[in-house]
Amino acid sequence: MNENLSRRAVLGGTLGAALLIPGKLLASSALTQDPKKPKPPALEPSLVKEFVGAGHSDLDKVKAMLAEHPTLLNATWDWGNGDFEMAIGGAGHMGRPDIAEYLISQGGRYDLFVAAMLGELEHVQLILKLHPNLAKSKGPHGISLLQHAKAGGERSKAVLEFVQLQAV
Repeated sequence: MNENLSRRAVLGGTLGAALLIPGKLLASSALTQDPKKPKPPALEPSLVKEFVGAGHSDLDKVKAMLAEHPTLLNATWDWGNGDFEMAIGGAGHMGRPDIAEYLISQGGRYDLFVAAMLGELEHVQLILKLHPNLAKSKGPHGISLLQHAKAGGERSKAVLEFVQLQAV
């Protein structure tokens, strides 16, 4: 009986090894190959700066640049000292809902500051309910949430009133 168990153990071990070895070989060869694609080159910094600048005031330029370079959509420019901004952020504090809505329609990232400028009271209320300290947070260039709501004009009047109460 011990012979049978030994034979089974040997056969089982051999079969197990036969099944595992190819997997191990595949795994080891996969480790030596780089499964990731090479990173594309970085965007030209002057192009990013120009696009972010256009986001502050020039919808036609934003559209043209984005048509030529779609990867600019969420590109971020560092104005210095960690003052990062995307084109949509410029639209947010400059009160340009046309630019912000266009960028959103293209899949642009959307944040609390843009929501405030757009007058999206329910979104602002929900975010501030979850994170009340954000009422005092700063957006690009250190511009407050309150200023973003003011930049939206009449369409963001309700947001402005709400944020004023929260910031107290």
